[in-house]
Amino acid sequence: MEFGVGSYESSLNLQIWKIYGDEISIHLISPGGIRSGALLPVLGAARLSLGSTEVLLYYGMPAPYSQAQEIYLTFQGRSGASYVESGVWTVELTPRKLISGEYDMWLPGGTSIGPETRFFQPSADTTLTIPSTSRYGLTVGAYNPRLSSYADFSGRGYTRLLQEIKPDLCAPGVGILAPRAGGGYDTFTGTSFATPFVTGSAALLMEWGILRGNDPFLYGEKVKAYLIKGARRLPTEREYPNRRLGWGVLCLRDSFPE
Repeated sequence: MEFGVGSYESSLNLQIWKIYGDEISIHLISPGGIRSGALLPVLGAARLSLGSTEVLLYYGMPAPYSQAQEIYLTFQGRSGASYVESGVWTVELTPRKLISGEYDMWLPGGTSIGPETRFFQPSADTTLTIPSTSRYGLTVGAYNPRLSSYADFSGRGYTRLLQEIKPDLCAPGVGILAPRAGGGYDTFTGTSFATPFVTGSAALLMEWGILRGNDPFLYGEKVKAYLIKGARRLPTEREYPNRRLGWGVLCLRDSFPE
């Protein structure tokens, strides 16, 4: 797998996720052509130098809630060098014993790295971030209500291992009028502004069910089921559920049981 590192990156991290039972060795090749030895699982962190760049390597362990293993690499300038060597880096994964053979790899998102630091053949799918991958959480993506279309900044599903349907549904997340720090109002964009629509809708459902006595057990997975049932489909998507909108977009009116 090749990825580019732009100029003036003081540090960056690369995450590789795989099934713990798969045994692989890793080789790194720097833009200057320096090749590392085989990086094998070790307890704790390992450190190596490739030219002007220092790499910290950490092999994680499976957790009580996941069989996955994270391999975490941090690239930073060596003493005397302020930045990671720019250019094309190569990660070679060599199988030693495979059960699945599937893996995923991520660089930091957003503005934490420069636009030139990127994979050359990325996939837009499986880009949900923690905690939206939680099995029991209600995962909310964003859509543009004015265009009735998916908002391209919103993370896509499905989940990495079990391919569970995430996001569950989407809510308005583009050009949302909201209070501004320091007073007044402004328009904002992001999934952080889509999620409150669903939070408020869940609260209204629970008020109707629990406080008003219509359904004393309207909480947990039941709330999620009602909201998914009422989700509206956009004409821009042909298949539902899908990786962008999940089961559809929020419609509280249709979520109340008949």
